Amino acid sequence: MDLNKINNVYFLGIGGIGMSGLARYFKFIGKEVAGYDKTTSEITSGLTALGIAIHYDEAIDNIPADFKNIENTLVVYTPAVPSDNSEYGYFVSNGFNIQKRAAVLGLITKDSYCFAVAGTHGKTTTSAILAHILKETGTSITAFLGGVSENFNSNFLIEGDEFTVVEADEFDRSFLHLSPSVACITSIDADHLDIYGDKEEMERTFVAFSEKVKPGGKLFVKSGLPINGITYGIEDNSDFSIRNLTITDSTYLFDLVTPTEHVRGVRFNKPGKHNLLNALAALAMATTIDTPLSRLAEALATFKGIKRRFSYHINQEDLIYIDDYAHHPTEIDAVFEAVKSAHPNKKTTVIFQPHLFSRTKDFAPEFSKSLANFDEIILLDIYPAREKPIEGITADWLLEMISSDNKQKVEKRDLTEVLRKSDSQVFLSLGAGDIGLEVNTIKKALSEKIC
Repeated sequence: MDLNKINNVYFLGIGGIGMSGLARYFKFIGKEVAGYDKTTSEITSGLTALGIAIHYDEAIDNIPADFKNIENTLVVYTPAVPSDNSEYGYFVSNGFNIQKRAAVLGLITKDSYCFAVAGTHGKTTTSAILAHILKETGTSITAFLGGVSENFNSNFLIEGDEFTVVEADEFDRSFLHLSPSVACITSIDADHLDIYGDKEEMERTFVAFSEKVKPGGKLFVKSGLPINGITYGIEDNSDFSIRNLTITDSTYLFDLVTPTEHVRGVRFNKPGKHNLLNALAALAMATTIDTPLSRLAEALATFKGIKRRFSYHINQEDLIYIDDYAHHPTEIDAVFEAVKSAHPNKKTTVIFQPHLFSRTKDFAPEFSKSLANFDEIILLDIYPAREKPIEGITADWLLEMISSDNKQKVEKRDLTEVLRKSDSQVFLSLGAGDIGLEVNTIKKALSEKIC
């Protein structure tokens, strides 16, 4: 497919974080862009402000006339769009060029020096850190991120086209469409078992991704993963290692040891050793181009974070509210470690919205163990996303498994009242569903406790 011959790009599911980044890219390079999504959001509002036409009622008649021209229209879809979507059916039955988001991302990046970050956890933060430090050091990059960077308030960045930074998404084996020059694998935990069946198949697919690296390219892997590559780790003998780690005023200070250099006094401001590993991975990847390591390390200190990744909404001595995207037991454990490191000896309440019936079913024992670490647990109903309910798999079912005397299932409409009664000092909202839409409500309810 020759993207130069495409004039119109139509997105089915344009409000998705990955899809919206592609929409911004095509609009930036002068294509006509339009799309459909089920609901409005902050993301779709941002796209509309760019002049992108979006509608929310699924109907063939709502597709703009220019985008019904088969000769110069590309249709991009996400697996989250059901196969019985009427607009999808229209494009299929009429022979349009229809591509998955991942395939289009592969086409855009194949001729660039592509940095691809893979992993069941950490890829959004790692790719955002990498994009930030490359931008700050004057690199000609285009970045497609799976979250909104707080440094440039977007999930898309374009400062040139020589280098690209992308998330390599393992869902639906999407990352096999990429051909990176430099790749990184941050983690391989069992997930998406509705796609892979078991962890062994997932590991085999990550190996297949590692083999997609271009000849002469480099692969970085977190120390301990079952894939050969250049290793990185903390206080160990990895090829890239963090040494002499200390914490001062919630800031990590450390030495960075590489196969050829030793840089002292590196600073990083995001709590949690999982975030520290993400920063190390980004630095290691960035060393593959001609930028002094000391300059990369200096840029790291100005990284602000990603929205919904350990994002503070209240940060006072006796009242803290943090929102995070964590939706897997390993991620919840990482958040717990980070909050206890940053705010020790404070009573902590977690508000958790399980994401997907299948994931809740597959990892219920692990979820129950991870959530039991918190002093108070508030469960919301399972967010279904693309799935239909599974009989017997409910938030109440998960709640019963949690070994805690201070737990409850709460409806969203009752959340404010429950929070007002809590005597915790630290509150966290976790999940990958629509719990992010409750942040302002939670913040307001907690702020009223201060008054």
